[in-house]
Amino acid sequence: MFDQLVQNTSCESPLCNRSAVPDHFLRLPTFSTAAKIRVITTFTLCAVSAVCNLAVLWEASTNNKRRSHVRILIINLTVADLLVTFIVMPVDAVWNITVQWLAGDVACRFLMFMKLVAMYSCAFVTVVISLDRQSAILNPLAISEAKRKNKIMLIIAWTMSVILSIPQMFIFHSVTITFPANFTQCTTRGSFLQHWEETLYNMFTFVCLFLLPLVIMIVCYTRILREIWRIAKGNMSSKEVNLRRSNNYIPKARMRALKMSIVIVTSFIVCWTPYYLLGLWYWFFPDDLEETVSHSMTHILFIFGLFNACLDPITYGLFTIHFRKRLKRYCHEAVALNESDNNSMMTGSFKCSPSPFRMKKLAQNSQTGSRPQSIERQQCKTQEPPNNCLTADTDLGDPNC
Repeated sequence: MFDQLVQNTSCESPLCNRSAVPDHFLRLPTFSTAAKIRVITTFTLCAVSAVCNLAVLWEASTNNKRRSHVRILIINLTVADLLVTFIVMPVDAVWNITVQWLAGDVACRFLMFMKLVAMYSCAFVTVVISLDRQSAILNPLAISEAKRKNKIMLIIAWTMSVILSIPQMFIFHSVTITFPANFTQCTTRGSFLQHWEETLYNMFTFVCLFLLPLVIMIVCYTRILREIWRIAKGNMSSKEVNLRRSNNYIPKARMRALKMSIVIVTSFIVCWTPYYLLGLWYWFFPDDLEETVSHSMTHILFIFGLFNACLDPITYGLFTIHFRKRLKRYCHEAVALNESDNNSMMTGSFKCSPSPFRMKKLAQNSQTGSRPQSIERQQCKTQEPPNNCLTADTDLGDPNC
C-alpha cells in the first residue's frame, strides 16, 4: 500500500525519456534486507497461525455436544483468521520475493478481492462478538434469542465483507512498463482520474475496515463496563435486584466469555491501529512519510498487524478450560500409549493375574459350590475418567448453564 511504483504503459510518457525523469522515478523496487526479514517472519507467522487456528476449528467443529452461540462466533472468527493466514500472508510473502507481479491480471484482481474480504471479515466478526457480549450483559433475559440474532449478524457481516471488497476487482489490474526495464505490477495505477478520487476510496475503506468497527467496539464495551459498575455499586431498583438474583446475573461462565472477548477486541485494536494510522498518514502526506518513516518500519507494522491472526486462537485456548483439559488429555494419552508400548505383554498379564493365595481361595470356593466374587475383574477393570462438569457449552460461557 505504501510502496506502489509510479508506472505507465504508454511510451509517450516521460518515463520513456530518461533525461526528463527524476532519479527516484527510475528506481525499481528490490528484494532488500528488510523485505527478506519480512518474508521469513511472515512465513513463520503463517505456520503458527495455521496450526493454532486449525486446532481451534477442529476442536470446535468436532464436538458432538450442542454448540453455544459463543462457540459459533469463535468458529466464524477462526475462519476469518484462516483467510488471513492462507491468503494475505502467503500473497504478501511471495510478492516480496518476486518483487514484481508474475501471476497475471486475473489473479491480481481476484487475490486483491480475497485479501480485502479476509480483512473485512476479521473486523466485522469481531464487531459481532462485541454486540453479542453487550446484549448478554445489558439484556440477559433475551439470551434465548441470542443464537438467532448472532446468525443474522454473522450473515450480514460476511455479506458486507464480500460487497465492500468487490471494487478491488475493478480498480486493481496488472500494469507493465518497459523503461527502465520490463516490470509488471499489480496496482491501482490508472484506475482513478484524479488523486482525490483515490484518496476518497482509501478513506472509505479505512472508515469501514477500521474506524467504524473501532467506534462500535468502544461503545459496546463502554456500556458493558458502565453496567457492571452500576451493578457493583448497587444502583438498581428492588425489582431489578430480584430479577437479576433470580437469573444469576453475570455468572462465572458468562464473565469468562466476556473477558475472552475483551482480550480479542483489544488485540485487534492494538495490532492494527499503528498500521492503519500509517496508511492514513501516507494518503494525505506521502512525501513527509517517505522522509520520516523507513521502509523497515512499514514492514514491522504490517507484520505486527498480521500477528493478530495468531493471538485469537491463543486467547481462545487460554480462556477455554474445556480446550485446555482436552489438550492435556491428549498429551497424557500419548504418554501412556508410549509407556504401554515399552512394557511387554507378559508384564501386563502378570499385573492382572491373581496371586497364589487368591488361586487357593478360588479352588476352595469351587469345591463348596459358592460363587466366587469377581475381585480380579475389579482389580483389572479400567477406571473411568472423572466426569467433567465443564461441558463445551458451559466452558464457552453459555449463560443458560
